[in-house]
Amino acid sequence: MQAFEGIRVLDLTIWQQGPMTTAMLADWGADVIKIEGPDTPDPGRSLIRYETEDKPNAYFETHNRNKRSLVLDLKTSEGRDVFYRLVKDADVVVQNYRPGVGERLQIDYETLRKISPQLIYCRASGFGLNGPDAERPALDPLAQARGGVMSVTGEPDQPPTRTFGGFADQVSAFLLAYGIAVALFHRERTGQGQMVDGSLLQGTLAVQAFNITSYLMTRTYGGSPIPRISRKLTSPLWNHYKTGDNKWVMVTMPQIGRYWPGFREALKEATGELLEPETMSVDWLRMNAVELMALIPKIDEIFATQPAAYWKDLFHKHDLLIEIVQEYADLATDPQVIENGMLTNFEHPTFGTLQMVSPAVNLSETPGSVRTPAPEFGQHTEEVLLEAGYSWEDIERLRSGGIVGHREPSESEESEKSPA
Repeated sequence: MQAFEGIRVLDLTIWQQGPMTTAMLADWGADVIKIEGPDTPDPGRSLIRYETEDKPNAYFETHNRNKRSLVLDLKTSEGRDVFYRLVKDADVVVQNYRPGVGERLQIDYETLRKISPQLIYCRASGFGLNGPDAERPALDPLAQARGGVMSVTGEPDQPPTRTFGGFADQVSAFLLAYGIAVALFHRERTGQGQMVDGSLLQGTLAVQAFNITSYLMTRTYGGSPIPRISRKLTSPLWNHYKTGDNKWVMVTMPQIGRYWPGFREALKEATGELLEPETMSVDWLRMNAVELMALIPKIDEIFATQPAAYWKDLFHKHDLLIEIVQEYADLATDPQVIENGMLTNFEHPTFGTLQMVSPAVNLSETPGSVRTPAPEFGQHTEEVLLEAGYSWEDIERLRSGGIVGHREPSESEESEKSPA
């Protein structure tokens, strides 16, 4: 039995933030039913970044694994009646509509809690549910910009830069899934349902909690009034260096006084010379900016004399902290990744064996898993409705009325669609 087995989730989300939230619940056994409109499928279904169509849609597979798909028109009263019937047996509803849409569709929390008082209702948003920008659309790069991430990313003499695409989406999704799990735990003890909400902006702030709190408390950032610190002005033991084979290594040793002697000895083994100064401390870094500016380039030259693997082996022998900066291609063969099951294989009915990232945490008795691919559009419509008590005659009537199942767009609708 999996941890969320028996929990049913109605998933009304699109793109990444919301779908990843529900995918995490599905990984641990929740029955997640992805609900899409007859002519408004999740746009993520068409986000294929390949020149040919003979490869899987990694974006949609990642965010919709382990789910079932129901196509239902919530813009009609009969479609809403079907949804209300599903809500009676559901534990969680998740949506990422812009504020006001849920109310207009009459599927907001206040409406649904009257049907199921124990319901956990999750709203994923861009900027939060209140405030002057609550109704503004938001995407991942906007949250990285507004949330301060870009201000501290990159070199100070270069333009601000984003981290990887989807950073804010993923962080927000993890926190929303955590919030839903907390709400379910509370309901287990009290029987009380509630609403969970989180945003791209809030998640972006949360992942920087220490850095932002440090600034708010001291009005400085790491002891400096500037948010981005040049690698030439940071600690030589908290820095990245380019190696002789054009790779990079990250050296990370925060206790300068403890690690500096070993660092000097390791470099002496490589070069035959001892670096100055003999002792190193935080105070030395603050008081000797000119010397530091000369020291970092000298260390750059030393690291450029040997390949990355040489430095990793040498530093590990001296019990020093270093790692090679890996590319995605390196991860699939990293023994630490492999031995800890951080990647997993599953059998796709169309594309065969596929490799993807595993669920993000490990439970000894109820581990998460990737069991099924992302569903085809409306693949489980009949199955879900039969489980809800509808007969085949009922389903055929709903389908013929355009309430459930795929509906071909009219020519005018087709011409209005923009490329994904």
